[in-house]
Amino acid sequence: MLDALFRPKSVAVIGASTKELSIGNRIVKNLIEFGFKGSIYPISLKADEILGIKAYQSILDVPSDVDVVHMVIPSKFVPQAIDECGDKGVKFVILNGGGFAEVGPEGAAIQEDCLAKAKKHGIRIFGPNCQGIINTDPDVRAYCNFTFTRPDPGSISMVALSGGVAETIHQAFSEMGIGTRMYASNGNACDITIPEILSYYGDDDGTRVILLYVEGLRDPEMFLEVAREVAAKKPILAMKAGRTEEGAKAAASHTGGLAKEDLATDLIFEKTGILSFKDEVELCQAAVAFSSQPIPTGNRVGMITNTGGPAVIATDVLVNAGLKIPPLSEKAEMILREKLFPEATVGNPIDVLATAGGEQFRAALDVVMEEDQINSVYLNFVTPFFVDAESIAREIVEVNNQKRKPIICNLMTDKRQWAGTVEILKAGGVPNFSFPSTAAKVLTALTNYNEIRTREIGEARTFKDANREKAEVILQKALETGREFISTAEVYEILNAYRIPVADWRIAADAAEAVSAATEINFPVVVKADSESIIHKSDVGGVAVDLRDSDSVRSVVEEMEKRLTAEELKFLIQKYLPGGKELIIGAKAEEGLGHIVMFGMGGIYVEIMKDVSYKLTPVTTVEAQEMISSLQAAPLLKGVRGEKGIYEDGIIEIIQRLSQMVSECPVIEELDLNPVIAYEDQVFVVDARISVADSS
Repeated sequence: MLDALFRPKSVAVIGASTKELSIGNRIVKNLIEFGFKGSIYPISLKADEILGIKAYQSILDVPSDVDVVHMVIPSKFVPQAIDECGDKGVKFVILNGGGFAEVGPEGAAIQEDCLAKAKKHGIRIFGPNCQGIINTDPDVRAYCNFTFTRPDPGSISMVALSGGVAETIHQAFSEMGIGTRMYASNGNACDITIPEILSYYGDDDGTRVILLYVEGLRDPEMFLEVAREVAAKKPILAMKAGRTEEGAKAAASHTGGLAKEDLATDLIFEKTGILSFKDEVELCQAAVAFSSQPIPTGNRVGMITNTGGPAVIATDVLVNAGLKIPPLSEKAEMILREKLFPEATVGNPIDVLATAGGEQFRAALDVVMEEDQINSVYLNFVTPFFVDAESIAREIVEVNNQKRKPIICNLMTDKRQWAGTVEILKAGGVPNFSFPSTAAKVLTALTNYNEIRTREIGEARTFKDANREKAEVILQKALETGREFISTAEVYEILNAYRIPVADWRIAADAAEAVSAATEINFPVVVKADSESIIHKSDVGGVAVDLRDSDSVRSVVEEMEKRLTAEELKFLIQKYLPGGKELIIGAKAEEGLGHIVMFGMGGIYVEIMKDVSYKLTPVTTVEAQEMISSLQAAPLLKGVRGEKGIYEDGIIEIIQRLSQMVSECPVIEELDLNPVIAYEDQVFVVDARISVADSS
């Protein structure tokens, strides 16, 4: 429980200072000027008082209990200070200074010593190398932090690893005139974690929306569990830094090579219902709306405007994002014809004209609020000098206070001349933005969140006919013999154990065996070079297709034997399957999360086209369907210009069987089924590769 951290009754500062340009002075000053409701205890060896408050030489000299202690002293003195805090019964220590794990082994050792001593005394550590926390609750007013922003009370709570980013976002809200609730930047996060803070915010009645900034997830499994629970209570808007266009370093498979470094975090956000952003400005703008507006129940927008061009821009943004501008009912149009000016447009968008006043805007607002097919309201509001803009603003606020549907406003004005109008909207909790596209993106974020929170993905299927034991024996044998990749024959045996359909195949040691195998399978066949050292067969000329007789098979195998120098070279003889669509299905282990499953357009072009999608295991039927429909090539798979679509149910089943396989066999490090040939009524794997690693 973090109550004593975010709602302390007393705060001490070890390392408090009379020097104005010091952290030890700033924290004391912030507590005083922010109006902290509890007691403040500066701890200093040199000063008798700091900023008019009595100072003490030791935490042990403080005459009352202490909830939170800031430590602004060199790291080498911190372990002893924690011991003294333990003797005092302190609950939380905020380590503002650096010199810990972030500087190397020596600092890491000090950090571990601090943790051990804190654990012995039952103290929780926030940080080190961090800013601290802020709580604007009027009953608390805790500014346990050395930054400079003076936030007004609000309902947005923030947590971020990076103090610089957190303060940038916090300052942005301040400049926008938007209040915040709680703020936490926990630096190294050696003890108190982001999931713990998220959980606390989730239980806080004063928090309506949570902002999260991460640069990585230390314990993704714990984060997944906590975030799923919190996101079910209130919106979490998140941004992750460190995005890169480079693939993951381990590229032993197409799946591994295509998976970007931040992919796992994105998939966690998706799985838990977190709304993800790639731009900090859009993150802040969306948070403003989430803090004051109800969530729309659908994607249909009613647009009201008193100027044409911005409505066109907004419509483009909304429609491109998948939102709809539906027509109004006949009843609504009849009401609007009676109450608006004759020249007004009574469709959707409703153009009330630049001459419209409060009465006309209110009529339009009342109408869209009554329309069942409208889920949200988008306003373009320009403030011409010939209308009473403040009366319009008051009408907007009145309707907004009903909280029936979200209202997002594009306010086009000179905010100095129309300061009264701006203030009315602000005080009335109406989110307003200067550009139509900005307001449209904010409304899109609200709508997307509704889709996320109402999305039912169902449960993953369990295939009872899968032979887990058979697969585990094969994989364990590979581990015991020190192999990274298992042989093609073993791969196909594992696929067979999980009833994943594979084109008929044989393994041959030489040309004679290859001819015999091809005869058994029936021509035409494919010959593929098979060796642990050959990762991509096509790249080395290790594949020959559509071989229609014994002489062709013998000739190809003998040529490969001469040309390829791979160790323990064998040959896969497989039924040739012409036509169909080439797809790829793969998986990659992700520490603490199980596996990432990939689906996309396959064959030799997979890394060029990169038309792929991902999900975390376990993959449900709904998620597998989403993997297919999210591809750019999805229309091709459905069937176009007379072509028949692929056997989608068969692909979905393979994805789910593979998801079960890697979940039950965690030693599978990476797996590629590429290509998978899909026809209108059948699906076959025609090439596969599996690498293993000890998961213990």
